[in-house]
Amino acid sequence: MNSISKNERKNNERTMCSLKEIEKRKIVEHNDLITSVAKMDKVPLKIFELAVSCIDTDNPPKNNTIYLSKAELFAFFKVDDSNKHHRFKEAIAKMQEQAFFEIREEKDKGFKFRRILPIPEVAWTDYDDKVMIRFDQAIMPYLIDLKQSFTQYALSDLVELNSKYSIILYKWLSMNYNQYEHYSVKGGRRAEQVEAYRNPSITVKELRTITDTVNEHKHFPHFENRVLKRGIEEINAHTSFNVTYDKIKKGRSIDSIVFHITKKPVARNDFYKLEEQDPIYLQDKAEREGKQQVLFTKAMQSPYTKLLGEKWLINFSDTQDIPTMVGLLEKVYPLYDELKEARGLKGVETHLSYVASKQEGYSKRNVVKYLKTAIEGYLPTVALQDLEQPERANYKKPRSLEEVAKDFLSDYQNETSEAEKEELRRLKAEIDKKLRGEGLDHE
Repeated sequence: MNSISKNERKNNERTMCSLKEIEKRKIVEHNDLITSVAKMDKVPLKIFELAVSCIDTDNPPKNNTIYLSKAELFAFFKVDDSNKHHRFKEAIAKMQEQAFFEIREEKDKGFKFRRILPIPEVAWTDYDDKVMIRFDQAIMPYLIDLKQSFTQYALSDLVELNSKYSIILYKWLSMNYNQYEHYSVKGGRRAEQVEAYRNPSITVKELRTITDTVNEHKHFPHFENRVLKRGIEEINAHTSFNVTYDKIKKGRSIDSIVFHITKKPVARNDFYKLEEQDPIYLQDKAEREGKQQVLFTKAMQSPYTKLLGEKWLINFSDTQDIPTMVGLLEKVYPLYDELKEARGLKGVETHLSYVASKQEGYSKRNVVKYLKTAIEGYLPTVALQDLEQPERANYKKPRSLEEVAKDFLSDYQNETSEAEKEELRRLKAEIDKKLRGEGLDHE
């Protein structure tokens, strides 16, 4: 291995990557790299992950090269014995002689396979603290300029993971849970699709592939004990995840594994966001603010906003508050749509006039909660009025007993017995009584 020249050390003094604030450091990798086959042991894999955490995705390192401190590198691996330098050299030699990623990219009807030696050069001297690590150019597209299909996770979560299986499982689980968090906020997926990211499924065959155990631990109980159980135990003990799993049988064999991921509650960590340094966080923040602005504009253009203002149910300060207006748009206005369908816009106006007349003495303003409570209490009354007095439903066909019943009896069937109809009438009487005696009076 080549040593680092004096000029090179001096010119790259500022590029030194420090582990002193490990909580701030993140790793960003393309999902194709997450699902690749890592043909390496734990130490080379952790060296690679540590080196990746030093890459600034917006400002790629010159010549694909980063610099680490020996002292902090040993601290990351918790190595403090007198033999640490020899062990480090052995790990580097093994990584360069044997380790590679087999990356699978989906192409047409199958996969395109690539084998990449991720770190072809590591250099250091015996009198200096710096270690130079150079990435192969072929691996860089999976580490920089990532616009989509990438996963981000905390370097601190990897520190205590002591097997390659727990590292690989953690990265795969992070890939899925990140998508759960993304689509939970931004939408774009059905509810069941979003939940599938929090409860991801993988076939045993695929799991063996990404953990590089196709030819190891062939008896499933051995595979479960050495790969699954030990890996999940480490993840639960040392990362931000709590994970359980279920085994799914196909015939008499275990065909797939379904994981269930939850995030541990953690104290607020302002360092982790790195607002001034983390472009991915800043991009997400800008997108969230942009979405809020779009919803705010939509709320201001709604005819319901005009009605609320005319009835003095919202004031000027409310209309300038983005969270309030977005809350009205998302939580209240859809309920007004239901009332409008039943009574027309005039019916909504009548309801708001009534609510305005009853708000005297209301001090602490939570206008979204107040208006939501009012309309939620009134809509059941409208449904029952339509049932008993069809002439009031001028804007839609009166609902049948069976249709109304489905609002109140969860197991209601299309064909009902007289006893069930009597139960519905009893429930109706109870609801009428509660509406007359609790909360807002109703129109």
